[in-house]
This record gives sequence, structure tokens and C-alpha cells, in this order.
Amino acid sequence: MISLDQKYRLLLEHLTEAGPAGQQRMRLCFEALALAAAIDRDCAARLGRHGLSEGRFVLLVVLLDAPDGLSPHGLAEAAGVTRATVTGLLDGLERGGWIRREAHADDRRRLTVRLTPDGAAQARRLRAEHGRWIATLFEGLSDDERQTLSRLLGRVFAGTAAGRGEPA
Repeated sequence: MISLDQKYRLLLEHLTEAGPAGQQRMRLCFEALALAAAIDRDCAARLGRHGLSEGRFVLLVVLLDAPDGLSPHGLAEAAGVTRATVTGLLDGLERGGWIRREAHADDRRRLTVRLTPDGAAQARRLRAEHGRWIATLFEGLSDDERQTLSRLLGRVFAGTAAGRGEPA
């Protein structure tokens, strides 16, 4: 059984109107949240050893598939973040020597972001390492169990606003 944060234990103790079956369903929800938080913490720790956040890592992965570089706007779109967010992420990557910003060949007002040679080599290594780590998280489950879990998670997701395509 997954150990729950104090806040979830408190809620289970006080949200009793749903009855025993509702309590069990709430516990499952809180266990899923605890699992997601544990994975996020592990991910942050693993990437943090390299001076990266998840956001910075995502930009590196996008840039690995763009040998000619991308504009900051193109990076923001590809990563699903705002232009303001991408600017801060790029600042950190540039300070770390991962990327360089260059004036666009045709329009010096525009920028092109490219990986440095060292940044590209490290990003390739980290992409492979991080992918292998993520894949290990569910290696203790059989193929059938993974398919069942995926199907069940999809059913739970369908009950959320995002799963119904509604705004949050």
C-alpha cells in the first residue's frame, strides 16, 4: 500500500459522507496522486544532478530533433509552454552551455536556438538514460497488467474535465 501524505490522510479521516466504498475510491485517488508526486520528485532529482529541470530537458529533446535549430517561439509551441516560460528556460540552458542563441541568417531581429556540440552530446546521452529510467517504472508489471492499468487509467481520466474535453 502506498503511504499517503498527511493532507490525504486528513481528508480521508474527515470526508466520511461517501461511506466505506467512497472512502476506498478516495484512497485510490490519493494513492494515484502520491505515485505521480513520487515520480515527479525522482525525475526532478535525476535531472537536477545535471542542472536541468523537466522543462529544460524537454527543450533539449525538442532541439535534438531540430539540427537547424528553432526560434524561441517554435520551441515554446513544440514544448507546449508560453514564450515567457521558454525565455527563462533558455536563459538557464545558455548559462549551462547547453545551447546558443544566434541571430537568424535572414533577419537579425529573429533568433535561432541551437544545441552546442557538447550540449547535443550530453542531451543525447540523457535522453537515452532518462527514457530507460522511465521505462523501468512499470517493468514489474506483465504486459497484460500494463494494458489493464492503461485501460483503467483511461477510464478514470474520462471522468475528469480534461478527459471530457472541458476547460478546467
